[in-house]
Amino acid sequence: MPTISVDQALIKRLMAKHGYQHDTEYLADNLPLLGTDIDKCDTETLDIEIFPNRPDLLSGETLSRAIRNFIHHAPAAPNLIIKKGDLELIVDSELKQIRPVILGAVVRGVNSGSSEMESDAFIKSLMDHQEKLHFALGRGRKRASIGVHDLAKIKPPFFVKAVNNDTHFTPLSMDDEMSIKQILLEHPKGIDYAHLLDGFEKYPVIVDAENRILSFPPIINGDHTTVTADTTEFFIDVTGWDYRSCEACLMLIAMQLEEYGGTIESVKVTACDGSVQHLPNGDAIEHKLPTTLLNGLIGDSLEENQISSAINRMGGTLISKGDDYINLLMPRWRFDILHPVDLLEDIAIGHGYENLGTDIAKSPMTAVPRKDNNILRRIRDSMQGLGMMQIQSLTLSNDLDQFTLMRWDNVGEVTRITNPITIDHTLLRQYLMPGLLRLLSSNRHHDLPQSVYELGTVVRGHHNSTRLAFLVAERSGGFAAIRGKIQAFLRDLGAQNHEITPLSDNDGPWLAGRAAKVIVNGIHIGCFGEIDPNVAEQFELKVPLNGAEFSVDQILLAIPDPV
Repeated sequence: MPTISVDQALIKRLMAKHGYQHDTEYLADNLPLLGTDIDKCDTETLDIEIFPNRPDLLSGETLSRAIRNFIHHAPAAPNLIIKKGDLELIVDSELKQIRPVILGAVVRGVNSGSSEMESDAFIKSLMDHQEKLHFALGRGRKRASIGVHDLAKIKPPFFVKAVNNDTHFTPLSMDDEMSIKQILLEHPKGIDYAHLLDGFEKYPVIVDAENRILSFPPIINGDHTTVTADTTEFFIDVTGWDYRSCEACLMLIAMQLEEYGGTIESVKVTACDGSVQHLPNGDAIEHKLPTTLLNGLIGDSLEENQISSAINRMGGTLISKGDDYINLLMPRWRFDILHPVDLLEDIAIGHGYENLGTDIAKSPMTAVPRKDNNILRRIRDSMQGLGMMQIQSLTLSNDLDQFTLMRWDNVGEVTRITNPITIDHTLLRQYLMPGLLRLLSSNRHHDLPQSVYELGTVVRGHHNSTRLAFLVAERSGGFAAIRGKIQAFLRDLGAQNHEITPLSDNDGPWLAGRAAKVIVNGIHIGCFGEIDPNVAEQFELKVPLNGAEFSVDQILLAIPDPV
């Protein structure tokens, strides 16, 4: 979850501006009820974790706005007051295939502070807010990217054009001009975000009436538009691929500046498809919440005044309450409201979960024990009796760990992640041993011996199954040591007729001639042995290792449960 650190002096100043007394202790007691986690709250600093569903709280200024409604019961203002402006932003039709969503806004009359310290804090807060929105709403600037400029240094109207990579301008924090190609290869921001423009032959730039480049979205702004402590008039551009994300980013940055006395003005935007709009649109969005949904999930019928008070605390207003629907106005920047259930959640938070009352289940909920309950308990008892520590590793893994390094083949179809975030987590695991090796690799600086086991779920052929694996790192460990552990384990499970037979070389991560499989009542339940040093070295482990991996499903078939 994103964490923001807010100066309590800023909150106090913004509260006083609207006529509210700021009480640090009262804030610490009540703010968590909004759905946030406070890491630190003293007279100087508020460190707070913002849940991902509330990107509208990611700056001290927008958070203060929410606090006034939620804690001080200030009248909600879901409509954003926007003065119609005459500044124009004209988008070339070529941008339709490059970066189609282009929005803009102007904020005038901003007072960044009465001292150098306050002005510096304002600029830092503005930059931090942009980066957090890039992460939370922009998905790393892909869906939306934000540019904030000193309007006094640029001349409208503005044009968004597609240009070649030999186009030059001076990027932010640089002294000399660079070509777009150089920026993508050499500038720190270009290196970080060049992948967003992979495959394009032309690139988006925003220029003013004098053809000076003020932004190269989603990479970097021009240096001459840099915001300073003296800036009072701001031009905001937001570009991307997702309209809702871009609109929310635009409004939230404008609202942040409005908290410093700014007046928001609309910009006449001629989009790449030729349509013309005055943006941003500050009108709140009307929502309908079915009354049966509210009463059914909350478990009680709330009165009209209770709903009105609750939704006011969350920044919205009640229009009417009928027999079938409750009509609500919610701010357009509330990006998280996607479904009537989101409105219901807001009402429940505003009303207070602690005020919803209590109830009992209307149907019997007697639990039925799992068929493998007893065997899982007995396996844990056995492992702990052998001195093993239970761990739980990630269910997500990758081909390299699961198959290539371990010399195991996949069993059935592999369940893969459609859009993996990282190359380390591309599939659902089929074996537990790789996770144990990664764990010992991360703890190789600790003393030996280290003995761990995992009793967990794997996915084979798109079906879940349960497996057991354990791994021991000890200087004196060998085949005799691991065989003794296996015999003790089989004794604990009550295996009567078992045999241990050699495994073929390179059949898994085992050292040749130092591994075996376990067969109970004619059923192959697992294998064990010494880990091949060549395999261990791939996991940066240079100590003797031995371990085993079993199928709990096969154990259930082979060994009758005496319980």
